[in-house]
Amino acid sequence: MNQAMKTIEGWYCLHDFRMMDWTKWKAASGQQREHALFEFKNLLKKWERIEENKQGSHSVYTVVGQKADIMFMILRPSMKDLNEVETEFSKTSLADYMKPACSYVSVIEKSSYSPMNTNPYEDPAMLSKLYPTIPKNEYVCFYPMSKLRGENTNWFMLPAEERKRLMFEHIDTGRPYTEKVKRIVTGSVGFDDYEWGVTLFCDDALQFKKLIYATRFDEVSAVYGIFGSFYIGNVLKQDRINQYFHL
Repeated sequence: MNQAMKTIEGWYCLHDFRMMDWTKWKAASGQQREHALFEFKNLLKKWERIEENKQGSHSVYTVVGQKADIMFMILRPSMKDLNEVETEFSKTSLADYMKPACSYVSVIEKSSYSPMNTNPYEDPAMLSKLYPTIPKNEYVCFYPMSKLRGENTNWFMLPAEERKRLMFEHIDTGRPYTEKVKRIVTGSVGFDDYEWGVTLFCDDALQFKKLIYATRFDEVSAVYGIFGSFYIGNVLKQDRINQYFHL
């Protein structure tokens, strides 16, 4: 039997995409819109208290393009917590003016082909990666991906040492972008349609293109990578909410 990679998991993650019904929003009265935004801001304040207490994290983005209008990225301790957050928002007045576009469910995952000689849950550096605060950079890029399992070319049938070599090569390619582009990688095997979700954060959207293009030439990406849809967005901070929804 081929050797599986060792993984350790942290917070569960939900990427929730919504499409704004602008026609319905424009038809609402000023009082209805004000109430919806007031309710939404109160919900965000609740999420901020959860983040301050280090029981999760969140960020909201406006999506560029026609795939969605809004993306919520939510981190919580359990799958049940994610479901409660999703339902809580769906019950708000603002959600009445939105339609679900798509979603992605996963869990923060750190992996290693090397033996774990210490308890990772006692390592402060590892804990900060398993239970992070979502970076509040200006731009976000999210995409799901899997590894090829073809009849003749199958990532999961490669020996562990070969997979390790290819992944280390991939990591080395991305190293020059470490300071400019932050990332959160989540595992979704058994949770969603792809095997991993990758969320990138930076203050210069062009860096997403440069990083992803550079890694396309790595064998692990060129031969074995299968990619889903890409979503690009701008962070929606509290002081921009009124501007975004204003008519």
